[in-house]
Amino acid sequence: MSGEVDVAGAVQAVAEVGRRPLWTPDFGFYFTGRAVSMLGDTMLPVAISLAVLGAGYGPSGVGFVLASWMAPFAALILFGGVFADRFTARRMMIAADLVRLVSQSVMAAAFAAGTPRLWQIVALSAISGAAAAMFQPGVSSMVPHVASDLQRANATLRVADAIAQLLGPALAGVLVGLGGAGLVFVVDAATFAVSAACLLLMRIRPLPSTEPGSSMLRNLREGWDEFRSRTWMWSVIIIWSVYGVLVFGPLIPLGAALITEGHGRGAYGWIMSAAGAGTVVGGLVAVWFRPSRPLMAGAIAMTLYFFEPLSLALHMPLPVLAAAFAVTGSVWGFWSVMWATSVQTQVSQDVLNRVTAYEVAGSVLSLPLGQALAGPAAERLGTENVLAAGFVVGLAGIAFLLGIPAIRGLRRAAPVGETVRS
Repeated sequence: MSGEVDVAGAVQAVAEVGRRPLWTPDFGFYFTGRAVSMLGDTMLPVAISLAVLGAGYGPSGVGFVLASWMAPFAALILFGGVFADRFTARRMMIAADLVRLVSQSVMAAAFAAGTPRLWQIVALSAISGAAAAMFQPGVSSMVPHVASDLQRANATLRVADAIAQLLGPALAGVLVGLGGAGLVFVVDAATFAVSAACLLLMRIRPLPSTEPGSSMLRNLREGWDEFRSRTWMWSVIIIWSVYGVLVFGPLIPLGAALITEGHGRGAYGWIMSAAGAGTVVGGLVAVWFRPSRPLMAGAIAMTLYFFEPLSLALHMPLPVLAAAFAVTGSVWGFWSVMWATSVQTQVSQDVLNRVTAYEVAGSVLSLPLGQALAGPAAERLGTENVLAAGFVVGLAGIAFLLGIPAIRGLRRAAPVGETVRS
């Protein structure tokens, strides 16, 4: 009967996936491109901050430049998902890399020639942000094309991301000291060239998944329908949007202020290194620990994350803060793998880019609002009270998620979709 479950076939399929090697040529190219590109991305905020400040435009100038990157990203990310389904994620990612190669090369040349005007920096940053919106939907959707063991692939990529986040800012500081901010932009441009080359070398050829001649509005609506039809997905994104305003957003500016005021500037670097090291550990744990209900396991682990704002609010000693950040980094790394794997295995390939675009938009775009409101809220309510409220909101959000059957009961699934090779 068609409704019966082929248990023996399922077991055999799982065993076959376990026997397949992770490090195929395609995965190796994708891993290399993504790791190198991520290293460049983590250098960029440091480069922009030092470059804009060095040019005499002050903190306001830094804010304008960073905002000029985020605004087009926010405005275009949903269209990036549509284009990725129309023209394939691989093509969009290569095109985005080439655009950013040019924009960062021009930025490097502008700083090498002297002091560029602020509007020039803002314009180039906006171009880079628009290209990132075209690139981002494919980051997750490419994984099912290059790996059969999605959880192990996601965990491996997460570890690489964490290592890049550890090394990138430090490398940017060294490069600025050696050759100025322009040198960082040269290196950043080179990372996009490497990423584009790796994507070109991959043998996979994913096919477009939207109907020829279909309208942009229809494609967006189809992606939205797929997104909202999954209770487990939109429930998490709603909570993550709240977290962006009340927890994640305030953590960065308020945490940095409390740590530097209480323990010095150097302490903040050590604390962030502890968080990065914890993320590596979380990714490694996700390599071998395969819960049957990944989102439930990830949500339970995330309860530990909210001891980060609590430890800051209580002005804990530096070793305790470092330990708290290491733990929160590890549970964040684990959750990220559980979430990415669930999305990739529960959503079919023909809409995955569009669904991913809605997921990214919902979970990321509330962060700037939370960061912008953190300062005024701390002045009015007190920094400690804002962070303590984040702890309470965080735990309440996890309780809400675990109370939803669609999240609590979501089980591991096999990858959906096919890969076409040529």
